[in-house]
Amino acid sequence: MITVGVDLAAEPKKTAIAVVEWAGSRAVVLQLQLGVTDSEIVDMSVDAAKIGIDCPFGWPDEFVDFIVAHSRGEIAPRELAGSDWRRRLAYRDTDRFVREQVGRWPLSVSTDRLGLTAMHCSELLAAFEADGNVVVDRSGEGRFVEVYPGAALRVWGISVDGYKTELPARASATAHLRAAAPWLDLRDEHVALMSSSDDAFDAVVAAFISRAAAQGSTYGIPEQSRERSAREGWMALPSRPITTLVGP
Repeated sequence: MITVGVDLAAEPKKTAIAVVEWAGSRAVVLQLQLGVTDSEIVDMSVDAAKIGIDCPFGWPDEFVDFIVAHSRGEIAPRELAGSDWRRRLAYRDTDRFVREQVGRWPLSVSTDRLGLTAMHCSELLAAFEADGNVVVDRSGEGRFVEVYPGAALRVWGISVDGYKTELPARASATAHLRAAAPWLDLRDEHVALMSSSDDAFDAVVAAFISRAAAQGSTYGIPEQSRERSAREGWMALPSRPITTLVGP
């Protein structure tokens, strides 16, 4: 089985992709590249059973309703008010679910610095649809799944504090990931890239999460969130230890 992990950014310069092959008790990083375009991502994902993209696939339903109503000079329908209402606009059902599981809020696609990247994600998914004549299932039921490396690493108990901002911490994070996954085959240049680039590091973790999703080893979507997930997207969060990624 081959899985792909994409750490998406607003521009290709900081977008990374990892292609991982899973065979028996080993996993091999076939490709790890930083600075990739949408067309390169599509081409490199041809053989992938599951493609994990580190970016929200959609926006909160209430946020969409608010923007549409606001542009028309209307008041959006709401059941909440004040800060409770604003928080509802900021977070999706999947964000709340991940918060319950790992104790940390994901970045808000509505209010944090994810807007441009999420727009890029919609372009990338459209490119996949055009290439394969398919419709992307934002809930993750098909080949594509939304991933959140930070949450998965917390589930797996891998220490990566500071790896987003500090070079020594990235090297430590890479070492901790390799210790937790001794079955992972990495070339020296891959280790160097992961140790220097948090984007490359996250792309590898995204490919790991894709593997968990392909195995059915992620939390299911609660029934009350299933309809929303088709519009808002749903993050695949591993439900089993990292050691279970290899094997039958």
